[in-house]
Amino acid sequence: MKAIMLMFDSLNRRLLPTYGCEWTHAPNFKRLEERTVVFDNAYVGSMPCMPARRELHTGRYNFLHRCWGPLEPFDDSMPKILKEHGVYTHLVTDHYHYFEDGGATYHTSYSSWEFIRGQEGDTWKGFAGPSLIPENRLGRKNYMTESFFRNLPYMNTLETHPAVRTFDAGMDFLKNNVREDHWFLQIEAFDPHEPFFSNEKYHRLYPEQYEGPEFDWPEYLQVSETPEQVEHVRKRYAALLSLCDEQLGRVLDFMDSAGMWEDTMLIVCTDHGFLLGEHGWWAKNIPPYYNEVAHTPLYIWDPRCGKKQERREALVQMIDFAPTLLEYFQVPIPGDVQGHVLRETVEQDTPVREGALFGIHSGHVCVTDGRYVYMRAPARESNDPIYNYTLMPFHMFKPFDQRELQTAELVEPFSFTKGNKVLRYQYFGRPKSIGQLNHYYHGTLLFDLQTDPGQEHPLHDEAVEQRMISMMIDLMIASDSPTEQYERLGLEEAFRARCSR
Repeated sequence: MKAIMLMFDSLNRRLLPTYGCEWTHAPNFKRLEERTVVFDNAYVGSMPCMPARRELHTGRYNFLHRCWGPLEPFDDSMPKILKEHGVYTHLVTDHYHYFEDGGATYHTSYSSWEFIRGQEGDTWKGFAGPSLIPENRLGRKNYMTESFFRNLPYMNTLETHPAVRTFDAGMDFLKNNVREDHWFLQIEAFDPHEPFFSNEKYHRLYPEQYEGPEFDWPEYLQVSETPEQVEHVRKRYAALLSLCDEQLGRVLDFMDSAGMWEDTMLIVCTDHGFLLGEHGWWAKNIPPYYNEVAHTPLYIWDPRCGKKQERREALVQMIDFAPTLLEYFQVPIPGDVQGHVLRETVEQDTPVREGALFGIHSGHVCVTDGRYVYMRAPARESNDPIYNYTLMPFHMFKPFDQRELQTAELVEPFSFTKGNKVLRYQYFGRPKSIGQLNHYYHGTLLFDLQTDPGQEHPLHDEAVEQRMISMMIDLMIASDSPTEQYERLGLEEAFRARCSR
């Protein structure tokens, strides 16, 4: 048996023809409908990039205990477990966050890995001269933009584009190993993550009369640009999506020609979406996790049941991928895994959960049952108390600083730390009282997706809210959430009442 996972970063469900979009050019995503089961209720778990990948490896939520960081010494890693049981695992990616301080222990879990350079702020090419960023450019202008423009001359053709080179490397693995058995290939493209740079070939698919400054990399802020500039960004995203679609088609073509559908599982997924001006916001993390970000596309082909051209309503998440792949290769699933095997869900839409948690460390804690989405905001402007629990004290780009390290104290194990005590650090990462940067200012939100699919009109229904709170607390307890999370969210009394039953 073999398995391929294609993960695209920031792949927007609403812009795929599978999910009703009629203006983007993505024939190969449409083609997936003919070959796979399509999931209509897939949701994120822990946000953003590396927290989601920790879920992919461990099958557990990350965001209640820790922000962005490496795999922990006590974590169960799905690729590593497969490797230890004789399944060859290979990662091909241009997702450069794997190779920073905050992602340093993920790629080494695979039997082998290949890194394609150049995306976003990857410090790849050196240039000691003046800034290369065009002066008339809109959007993000910081150290990442500087790196990107140093790299750009080395990847400004279609053949040298990082996404194309990533799939080139993935195709090499497929060609070299198609007749072998017991392997898992993860092709992970950073695109269509910003900056939305692609190629003129794809820009021509989305003609426009735009004459303003180049704008393909929005800041993570509220929209302040003109409608024309917003539309320009959306078309730049769409062009990059079409580039990704063509790369997907290369894999599908190869699977067709090599007869791989008989013995190869295929999972096509993403870590999250991206706001392109909806709700008056760009990007993610700072605004609430509206469905544009949280509700994700998912396609799965399981050769054992052969189901295709069907839709699934079951509520699923990233934490389900680890147990699904372990079960597929007949490898034991660790007891600390929270996710569920999706074999019967793929086969006959068997439900695996009533509710799904999702969120970002120190932000809203959210829960959905597939119809309602409840976003619980911090109860106080200070957003206290909030801690990081880790034995790997690293942020995205650097270790914890001295201020954080000086707060460290050793605390008792959690249920999933294999009996190991962990260090608790006061968390200073998310600004606590700077307006829009604190989820406190967005308030607690409840939406009924049946009557308000665009999440434009928050619902006020005490009975529904209490039911969602009860579901949230049950899921937090099952995750062995730190007790201060209930205090931070103003749920201490409800938590105590639940525990006293």
